[in-house]
Amino acid sequence: MQQPVDMTFKSGGEICRAWHFAAQTDQLTAYRRTPCIVMGHGFGGTRDAGLTPYARQFAANGFHVLVFDYRHFGASDGEPRQLISIEHQLQDWAAATEFARGMPGIDSARIALWGSSFSGGLVIEAARNDRRVAAIVAQCPALDGVSILTNYIRYAGVLTGLRLLLAGITDKVGALLRHPPKLLPIIGLPGSLAFLSTPDSEPGFRAIAPAGWRNEVAARIALELPFFRPVMRIPELSCPSLLQLCDRDQVAPPILPPAVRQRAKRIQPTVKRYDCGHFDIYLGEWFEKSVADQLAFLTKALAKY
Repeated sequence: MQQPVDMTFKSGGEICRAWHFAAQTDQLTAYRRTPCIVMGHGFGGTRDAGLTPYARQFAANGFHVLVFDYRHFGASDGEPRQLISIEHQLQDWAAATEFARGMPGIDSARIALWGSSFSGGLVIEAARNDRRVAAIVAQCPALDGVSILTNYIRYAGVLTGLRLLLAGITDKVGALLRHPPKLLPIIGLPGSLAFLSTPDSEPGFRAIAPAGWRNEVAARIALELPFFRPVMRIPELSCPSLLQLCDRDQVAPPILPPAVRQRAKRIQPTVKRYDCGHFDIYLGEWFEKSVADQLAFLTKALAKY
């Protein structure tokens, strides 16, 4: 089984750590420049939380893969720990993409971005900011913060929603006063105060989380979520995109308003739907179906003519 090579790059003055899975090629193609897929995880996830099976599949099919941890998470540097900042994570995507373009053997014109859940929304924003990105894959993407929060209030209740907002305000004010972050659980049982507390959140995330994974993030991200609306950026994309929507997703509602698709006149997104929940797609038959669709899409989108 192929083992990745440790890599590092800088973003915002901090060191981000990544794995490089080299494309498995034969002797004839070894001297050609090869496409690269840049991968990052979702809300509070790290590179070792279920992304390796995807990366190995891509490498086995002739793609280089760069899988990175955001600043403040996993093996990457950055203080305070467990801080999700949409602005910083988009900077990390830009830095990882630029680093991949300069790696030996990689075709800088054929870089694809792969995101899942929260990062499924981030790659839409990242590709909209970087017109050189050749393709994106957004698996069970968080497309609209307003819909996500509305859905959160529906399943967690208004009181819990207000407690989440209050925790976010408290953490933000504390940051201005240079206090340590107020941390909240990422996942929790139904009825608990956590960012994800659907019935499948706790067992679903635990099924892919590595030993030592920290189930907590700074509460201030709650204040950013309503303004995170990558669905509105889809018509602005200039590269092929694969959107994989889980029809029984209770975490990130699988919305794609017809008006958004109609406005995407230049390059229509490819939409695939799966009869499964948010976390089901990382394992078993749904993983196999998802990654097969990704490989078919990426092979076509990154083909060199």
